Amino acid sequence: MDKVSGLLQSLAHGGGAIWVALGAFAVPLLVAAIGFVVSGFKINQEWERSVIYFLGRYASTRGPGVYWIIPIVEYAKRVDVRTLTVKLETQETVARDGVAVRVNAVVWYNVIDPAKALNAVVDPYLAVLQASETALRDTIGQHDLDSLLKHREAVNAKLMELLERSAAKWGVHIDAVEMRDLDIPEQMQRALAREAEATREAKARLIKAQGEAAASATLVEAARMIQSVPAALELRRLQTLSEIGAEHNSTIVLALPMEMTAAAAGFVDMVKGNTDVLEHLKPS
Repeated sequence: MDKVSGLLQSLAHGGGAIWVALGAFAVPLLVAAIGFVVSGFKINQEWERSVIYFLGRYASTRGPGVYWIIPIVEYAKRVDVRTLTVKLETQETVARDGVAVRVNAVVWYNVIDPAKALNAVVDPYLAVLQASETALRDTIGQHDLDSLLKHREAVNAKLMELLERSAAKWGVHIDAVEMRDLDIPEQMQRALAREAEATREAKARLIKAQGEAAASATLVEAARMIQSVPAALELRRLQTLSEIGAEHNSTIVLALPMEMTAAAAGFVDMVKGNTDVLEHLKPS
């Protein structure tokens, strides 16, 4: 019994020595532990996302705001998810009808899958730029010059369709694509100007002919109405005299009454009728 109590007392004294020895490193260890924990806290802005890798393997996507990773064994790589604007360089290509054109465009896009943008391609921004230039040349080659000039929205939609097909594999979303400048050779510009002028001239002639046809139909209808009402012709003649007097004050107009005109027409008919009778009465 005395031996057991002595052993316990020796262990107690030894343990106290151990605790005293550890007490000398307690503060540095505590500081190191706090630093280890604090170094794992990260902060992302609203437009940033962090792709977390654990021992080199993809673990998760975090952010925005505060998050914590295990130091040393985990690390984070930030990705900007704001919309980016890229102006494509002028591309020289040939349209479907063989016309050489120079065209450029603007692309708006943003990253929607940060993990895919980092793991699927080395540089997603360069990949989108190269894919945009290739899609622009392909789209121009599938349309003729008239479609490029008159149906710009349809061409932009086709360009966006081709570009989205490639960008989806990289976690990138294409917001919009717009063609800006379309340059064609000077000779083609003059040819298009002549074509437009001829089209406008033909349209003007057609409109003029339609107007003359409508005016003719209106005059025919007016003549029928005047023929049915003789007094209307007299009123029209008086109106004409009034217009002539207002414009040409030195002009003298002799107006004959309608009765005299009708009598003269009747006399002519009568003479013509007598002539026909005399011809029938001549001996054969």
